[in-house]
Amino acid sequence: MSKQHVFIIGSKGIPAKYGGFETFVENLTKKKIDKNINYYVACMGKNNNEFEHNEAMCFNINVPNIGPARAIYYDLNALKYCIRYIKRNNIQNGIIYILACRIGPFIGHYKKILLRLGVKLYINPDGHEWKRAKWNRIIKKYWKLSERLMVKHADLLICDSINIEKYIIEDYKKYNPNTTFIAYGADIEKSILKDDDKELLNWYKKHNITSKQYYLVVGRFVPENNYETMITEYMKSKTSKDFVLITNVEKNKFYEMLKEKTKFNEDKRIKFVGTVYNQDLLKKIRENAYGYIHGHEVGGTNPSLLEALATTDLNLLLDVGFNKEVGQDGALYWNKQMRRFI
Repeated sequence: MSKQHVFIIGSKGIPAKYGGFETFVENLTKKKIDKNINYYVACMGKNNNEFEHNEAMCFNINVPNIGPARAIYYDLNALKYCIRYIKRNNIQNGIIYILACRIGPFIGHYKKILLRLGVKLYINPDGHEWKRAKWNRIIKKYWKLSERLMVKHADLLICDSINIEKYIIEDYKKYNPNTTFIAYGADIEKSILKDDDKELLNWYKKHNITSKQYYLVVGRFVPENNYETMITEYMKSKTSKDFVLITNVEKNKFYEMLKEKTKFNEDKRIKFVGTVYNQDLLKKIRENAYGYIHGHEVGGTNPSLLEALATTDLNLLLDVGFNKEVGQDGALYWNKQMRRFI
């Protein structure tokens, strides 16, 4: 059987730290069963080195800090790298799999090249990037146009959410998009750490947190994940439990704005504890939480939600289609009209 060569573009790369796409690519490569598949993974780096991880050939793309255009620059240069590699090595039976729809205005040109090389173009459309609050009106228009053109030129659109697949089929029916739904999985194994593990106890001590006496959030600190709603409503509640937020807020303008607006720093229950990259420690923190609160509103299936559903006793999810199709009757739901959930 001939080798299948799959080039993955669009994640920040592996080894994964945070992020849905990064977690996906980490597990896709780590849990590969078919030895006839070769993976090649683009990574956002500070050099142009190549290295191996999970038996995948990884290549760094050195990306300058140019604001919102950074992701576009990254994807385009990763795509050019893949095309050069395919030509240089005379690769047959290739697939370029692009995560998210950031380079739509350019993809028509490259699709012609891929057709000549006999390479298929697969796209994961992600969520509604054009709805994210951090973008201004012009950038939102770009993301919507880019999404349309990526859908138009894709040989296959791989959706990790039933709601996203439905949206793609309905909104872009004039292109007759070829779609498939592949659900994300989750690690349901318990953490290898015990309740008396020294690293766990030191982490609790550092942040003055007690097992089963905190609600938890893990995710990017961005407006569309509804941190403002969760924090303001938590501050109104009478619970004595802590609200622990595992997220990176360093040099985050939204964090400073929200602190000024809500004065959450005056509520001792609300604890921003930074990031946790040790996956066994993070899993144990999830297991020992009283409950998990999920406010993601824009996008498809979120891996942090799957991980919480697999490990945390109580899950309180924002009532949107992306979350309900995952949580179903295994969670409780809240909305922004009747927001009190504690």
